[in-house]
Amino acid sequence: MIFSTSYKKTPKYNFYIRNFIRTLIPSFIYQYRFNQLSLLNDNNVKFRINYYLKLKSNFLIDNENMSYIGEFKNVKPSAYYYDLKQYLYYFPTYFKFNYRFGDDTFLESFPFIVKARPIYEDNRNAVLLNLNKVRHFQFVDDTTPYRDKKDLVVWRGAAYQPHRKMLVKKFHHHAKCNIGQTNNPIESVPWQKEKLTIEEQLKYKFILSVEGNDVASSLKWTLSSNSLCLMVKPKYETWFMEGLLVSGVHFVELKDDYSDLDEKVDWYLMHPEEAEAIIGNAHQFIEQFQTPEIEDFISIAVLKRYFELSGQKENI
Repeated sequence: MIFSTSYKKTPKYNFYIRNFIRTLIPSFIYQYRFNQLSLLNDNNVKFRINYYLKLKSNFLIDNENMSYIGEFKNVKPSAYYYDLKQYLYYFPTYFKFNYRFGDDTFLESFPFIVKARPIYEDNRNAVLLNLNKVRHFQFVDDTTPYRDKKDLVVWRGAAYQPHRKMLVKKFHHHAKCNIGQTNNPIESVPWQKEKLTIEEQLKYKFILSVEGNDVASSLKWTLSSNSLCLMVKPKYETWFMEGLLVSGVHFVELKDDYSDLDEKVDWYLMHPEEAEAIIGNAHQFIEQFQTPEIEDFISIAVLKRYFELSGQKENI
């Protein structure tokens, strides 16, 4: 399994330099690269393409809110823009598309390219691409075994949504937890606590993953660690296919009000071999995202199908 040697975000200047270089690459290079990447098209790749774009029949572009590739300019937040733009280079500039950036998860009446969508609804009009991946797609190389970690639950994050506020109020003083909010501006409440780095959180046996406006940005690095991921069954999904995570296989499911947190923690403290099995399964799930060439091909293939189903059939 290939993870980064430590947790480290991609420096912003590297991110922008790479995207500038892409603007200088001739179109035939993109054509050649796509042809080479097509050799990676195995069954799992086909499954993922179908998962991200579930539509099977032709559809219309929402002309009132559409963009042409050739006129698609940098918009805020720019990380979303560059994550989409890097794959639009593979297509003619006169192709048009619909997109929505940000954390919103409502479903459009036309197929839109988005970062996140609800899991338990008819979400076919939400076409997933890996947007804002510099924040969301971070993994760790955790060298500390599960059994050598603190027998506690940890969580840090902004608590602005009602379900996060409920969590920190209920468990900020719990004997088995190190849970607190890091709201900014700082609030004068007992559950406002100091920030913890990812390295500091990796010292704990149990890491809570808590959805915010959409998915929990910490989920990927938590599942790549040697800590056990505890979370309420996810309601939203992204490129990470959170809807395929199985309770008791990849993570430990908690009730919506966290009333079973004590029970679950005690069980896995008494049964470390079960915790380690779940952690191993989570690592296996993550392996499918670890080959950059495959991630690129799937992204291009999703867009290719999007353009074909919208009646824009010219070859790449």
